[in-house]
Amino acid sequence: MKAVLTLYFVQYLHWDKDLSTAVYHAFSSLCYFTPIMGAIIADSWLGKFRTIIYLSIVYVIGHVVKSVGAIPTVGSSDMHIALSMIGLIMIAFGTGGIKPCVAAFGGDQFEEEHGKERQKFFSVFYMSINAGSLMSTIITPILRSDVQCFGGDCYALAFGVPAALMVVALVVFIGGSGMYKRNPPQGNVLLEVCKCIGYAISKRWKRSKHEEKKKHWLDWAEDKYSKRLIQEIKMVLRVLVLYIPLPMFWALFDQQGSRWTLQATRMNLAFVEFYHIMLNALMILIFVPIFDLIIYPLFGCCKINASKEMATGMIFAALAFGAATWVEVNVVVCLQNCFIIVLIINEISTHNKGNYFNLPGGGDSIAVTKMEDVLANNIHVAWQLPQYVLMTAGEVMFSITGLEFSYSQSPANMKSVLQAGWLLTVAFGNIIVLIVAEGAGLEQV
Repeated sequence: MKAVLTLYFVQYLHWDKDLSTAVYHAFSSLCYFTPIMGAIIADSWLGKFRTIIYLSIVYVIGHVVKSVGAIPTVGSSDMHIALSMIGLIMIAFGTGGIKPCVAAFGGDQFEEEHGKERQKFFSVFYMSINAGSLMSTIITPILRSDVQCFGGDCYALAFGVPAALMVVALVVFIGGSGMYKRNPPQGNVLLEVCKCIGYAISKRWKRSKHEEKKKHWLDWAEDKYSKRLIQEIKMVLRVLVLYIPLPMFWALFDQQGSRWTLQATRMNLAFVEFYHIMLNALMILIFVPIFDLIIYPLFGCCKINASKEMATGMIFAALAFGAATWVEVNVVVCLQNCFIIVLIINEISTHNKGNYFNLPGGGDSIAVTKMEDVLANNIHVAWQLPQYVLMTAGEVMFSITGLEFSYSQSPANMKSVLQAGWLLTVAFGNIIVLIVAEGAGLEQV
């Protein structure tokens, strides 16, 4: 759906590019804030299995509403906007509830001694997502543009087909229920964690000068909370500290679907509506086996741990945006040159009778035609390939490693919560883009 979402805003709802970018990233942010809700429901009440089922239904309904909003004959333009926003909100809540549970539920199927197998699972899990993404980003734009409905591009079909496929996926998931290992919910763990942290901070703040110092500030809660809970919270906090720089990676990564797409619209390209996601998904399918078979074993020999792998991924992301900046400079220069040529031709045609221009030295003359349009940009979209290669390499090192690391380092009763914390860094990354785009009024590459 995101493959055509920016173009839906620009071409169907007739929003400008800045508003389209803002709404795109606001939607992405909401998709990654709501996992906290899904994690709390799963770990405290319904369990991961039932949470996935119930919120998948919300997800499907959201897609149906979004599809109806894309039917031109349904109400006014305000009605289309309202239905589109309601649909996007429902999709965000549905996908937010599913996201932390699916990865954690998959990890639950492995015992602790099967760490290598679990790591391979997360690689296959990530490849599966991108295999589906690759297929859908080929099919969705075809449904949008090649299948005409209501006298134009069929966004209603492009949004409706994912809803039908999600129903199929849900049936398949439920069909395998007898084979799954299902850990029961263990109460409102997140609330207990917050209470323990608050109590420890309060106790430490009010301590007398004569009281013995504690090794860790959380140890002040030992008189009220179990040592096991305190130790588990320490584990979670150690992981969360590593999450602090992560939003910057996602602030760069998620601009593939907004500013990189808009950059490509000003280049020589015939299939801009889906190529950015298709490229990313295709490269993931190529890179993951290479990294699993070659790169990660080399990292193991060099004793490079998960945090260093993620840091390397962030470096690749920075290099990707260096490449994107270079492309943007060339695109802007090309457009400016084209515009100057048009101005010169217009000026010549204005000051020469009959739209003819005499060549220096007399003799022959050439006809000049007045033009209003800017000449086509001849910078080919292939120049964007290096930035996608670098970004995808960074994603493989960063995201897959982070998913497995988040699962393995979290206590058994907080697997979904920590997965939600990981996803929350994506939301903050999109907020950074919103602040830069709207607050500072700057154009990103």
